[in-house]
Amino acid sequence: MARLLLMEGNVAEKRKLAASLGVRSSSEIYAIAIRAHFPDLELDVLNAADNDWQMPHGRSWSDYDGLVITGSSLHAYDTEFAVTNQISLVGEAGNADLPIFGSCWGLQIAVMAAGGMVAYNPRGREVGFARKILTNDAGADHPMFRGKGRVFDAPCIHYDEVIRLPQSATLLASNNHSLVQAAVVPLGNSEVWAVQYHPEFDVEQLAQLYTLYADDMVTQGFIESRDALQRYVASLKGLAASPNDVGLAWQLGVDEDITDDRRRRLEIINWIETRVLS
Repeated sequence: MARLLLMEGNVAEKRKLAASLGVRSSSEIYAIAIRAHFPDLELDVLNAADNDWQMPHGRSWSDYDGLVITGSSLHAYDTEFAVTNQISLVGEAGNADLPIFGSCWGLQIAVMAAGGMVAYNPRGREVGFARKILTNDAGADHPMFRGKGRVFDAPCIHYDEVIRLPQSATLLASNNHSLVQAAVVPLGNSEVWAVQYHPEFDVEQLAQLYTLYADDMVTQGFIESRDALQRYVASLKGLAASPNDVGLAWQLGVDEDITDDRRRRLEIINWIETRVLS
């Protein structure tokens, strides 16, 4: 059976903090999303942000059928080892002809590895749901979006955005917050299918992230108080437990783009079916 390598984007300290708050790591939520649709795929995790990183089980790139780059709280334009090592490894994977998929941080470091640019978004953080993502003509025809609507919402959380794609890249989707919501980025002997949002997230993950970033949610004006945030999180948890609750979905302003697991994860599913298993 095919084997995928999940490159965890966060440093050990951040993973430890998340775990102490009951928040799943970026690689854990990806593993859940992938196994829900491809239970026989073998998955390894590479903690590439750590100084003592190493390939799992002594394996090499040639032992894998694809690389998935998770999200991260890091900034792709910083020069610390946790960032530069991941950019370097993505380049190695591309040179090794490995199919690559990335979300959020994954898009950003793929762009950096290919010569593009990432910067802080002056509009601030896009968090919770990226609204009205629109595929352009190239995106509508691309297999990553097979079965997806031309306009859709998706889970998200990011401060930074791609401000310049590499010349070889193809823009696939945008919204009012970020021009680059999806792109194909040629890299070495391969290419990266990447999105700025998080198709791997479920509603429960969003509830957990609001717990992790509770102070930011209040101080940055997304919600008026901790009490209001707790009520909102309670509604999200209710929807996670009952995704067919039309009333809760209406109150939260979401539909099947968010509540239907397969529809929300289609980009990942299409990548695996097209680039890994075909």
